[in-house]
Amino acid sequence: MSDGLWFADWAWLGSDQAPTERVLIEVIDSRFSAITVGVATPPPDAVRLPGLTLPGLANAHSHAFHRALRGRTTDDRGSFWTWRERMYELAGRIDPDRYLALARATYAEMALAGITTVGEFHYLHHDVDGEPYVDPNVMGTVLIEAAAQAGIRITLLDALYLTSTVDGDPLDGVQRRFGDQDLDAYLDRLERLDAASTDNADTVRIGAALHSVRAVPAELLPEFAERTAGRPLHFHLSEQRAENEACLAAHGRTPTELLSDSGVLGARSTAIHATHLTDLDRTLLGDTGTGVCFCPTTERDLADGIGPARALADAGSPLSLGSDSQTVIDLFEEARALEAGERLRTERRGHFTPAELIRAASVAGHTALGWTDVGRIAAGERADLVTINTDSPRTAGAPPVGAALAASAADVTNVVVDGRVSVRDGHHVRIDVPAALAEAVHSLW
Repeated sequence: MSDGLWFADWAWLGSDQAPTERVLIEVIDSRFSAITVGVATPPPDAVRLPGLTLPGLANAHSHAFHRALRGRTTDDRGSFWTWRERMYELAGRIDPDRYLALARATYAEMALAGITTVGEFHYLHHDVDGEPYVDPNVMGTVLIEAAAQAGIRITLLDALYLTSTVDGDPLDGVQRRFGDQDLDAYLDRLERLDAASTDNADTVRIGAALHSVRAVPAELLPEFAERTAGRPLHFHLSEQRAENEACLAAHGRTPTELLSDSGVLGARSTAIHATHLTDLDRTLLGDTGTGVCFCPTTERDLADGIGPARALADAGSPLSLGSDSQTVIDLFEEARALEAGERLRTERRGHFTPAELIRAASVAGHTALGWTDVGRIAAGERADLVTINTDSPRTAGAPPVGAALAASAADVTNVVVDGRVSVRDGHHVRIDVPAALAEAVHSLW
């Protein structure tokens, strides 16, 4: 059903205002057609949404296959780099059929968490020996299919990955699965993805990504930026100090400066992590309106550090949120951690308002993924609704604003995407998510 009436006890109608009580929401042709507040008695055919209803949430940075790593990388202290070796081990085991099963279950878990759109940063392209499949985009195609089966939208951020170091060392081992022969081969795949996604334009966007300055030679960056113009463009940035040091040694510039000089920064672009930045880096990102996606649960799991979120927002960079390595799939936790990280770093409270955090989790994330008509409960917007239980052990007794900040993914009761129900009473309408996850993960290990 893409038409209908919903009645929310409380609804967050504007990112800059408090939730509103007793809201009747009308949907026609998958979009909000009318929003009426203060309705004393809803029509008998309206579906009641008890609790607090929010706009659809956007997961702006995901690596779906990392979900199979959850709970399997904590057996020793290690580092980001030893974690990466475990990730490479997993990457070597995945084929298209297993990827479809794992991504479908992972995206269904996201739906249960109130995520209505995912940005999938996709670099697991080819067969285990690095040779393209008969269909060179089969791995991307299964991700698109997985999102459709889970009932959420997807922006497939297809990543260019050509080298293993800033110095240009060739890809080796499982990394060969990530790499295309050259920029032209990558762009050819991107155009094929466009053609294959024409019939899914309402639920699929094809974006571009450069994995990092480690993975794309500097001389290709200007051409990459020019030839991907018009698409959402995402890139990992300064996640590790070692990346900065290698870039300075090779190019005499920080990764941000290198990308700025190459024309990569701008309003369509989103930097992922942006943890270790100079003052000039923050200025370059902010002055160009480049967005920044923070993934706090991953950044803390990998001991990456705490990025300058407030300073970036003040400089002019829109902030969004992502689940990245799927250590946790919970944008409420990512939003809390964004504020908590600033508190730990500065030893001061109150860096982001509740409205700013909800905006990062909803409309800003959707915009970063190329969806400019999602993330608000307002007439004309796509009809996405996420309702949370305000009587759970986490939210009971809190006012509506407080409930939004106290909730977890476990408190999501109902999810509507483009007017269609994906989650009802805390359960996915089509997928037994725990069983699907267990089967998909166990098949890989």
